[in-house]
Amino acid sequence: MTLPKWLAVLVLASVAVTAQARTFEEIKKDGKIVIASEGAFPPFNYFQGPTLSGFEIDLANALAKRMGLQVEWRALSFDALLAGLRQDRWDMVIASFGITDERSKAVTFSSPEYCSGGIIVAKDPAIRASKDLAGKVVAVQTGTTYLENVKKLSSVKEVKNFPRDTDARSALANGRVDAWVTDKFVAKAALASNPGGMHMGEFVFVERIAPAVKKGNASLAKALDKALAEMMADGSYGALSQKYFGEDIRCR
Repeated sequence: MTLPKWLAVLVLASVAVTAQARTFEEIKKDGKIVIASEGAFPPFNYFQGPTLSGFEIDLANALAKRMGLQVEWRALSFDALLAGLRQDRWDMVIASFGITDERSKAVTFSSPEYCSGGIIVAKDPAIRASKDLAGKVVAVQTGTTYLENVKKLSSVKEVKNFPRDTDARSALANGRVDAWVTDKFVAKAALASNPGGMHMGEFVFVERIAPAVKKGNASLAKALDKALAEMMADGSYGALSQKYFGEDIRCR
């Protein structure tokens, strides 16, 4: 039987809405997991030439190996990653997403991969704490918890958000803003490679960061938790963390 065109469209739309994320068992049968990241947040995820690199990329590759899977990587803008996850365009996202109540309503987070927070970076030595941002212009990345938390500081003169965190850093380096709020370890790496008269101040907030899967995909989240726990127990997580940061950045 051939469906009328309008009914066929309705059926396809219904299938799209009710489509379920691939379970871990389905992914394992396929032998490949599709993981998305940003590629513009060094040292966690960034490009070395055409290759995605960084702590989170190495971590995800190691987790997939323990789960018996190959990885197919996708890279796109940070603020599009969770939307694509909800649309089943990939199985997992790893891009330094802080766990928040709002995000937890939309996706399922695995166990935290590390703990950090948003730290103040500035050229002016007088800008160190949240109170010092009063009347100042602050740079942050779009769609991040840095943006959310800086917006809560009512004394800030202006919050300028940029598509990439590296753009926010450049704004401070070029004197277009007074401060930049970013991840502690991103700031440490940036200042170590090119301090440019910038210094780190205090935390604006602290957070737990974790990979995300589609909301309700418990089987994949459980498999990720198991693989991450194994890495933390056998020393491989610590070794990877030492390689990138010179310290163990797991949550304590």
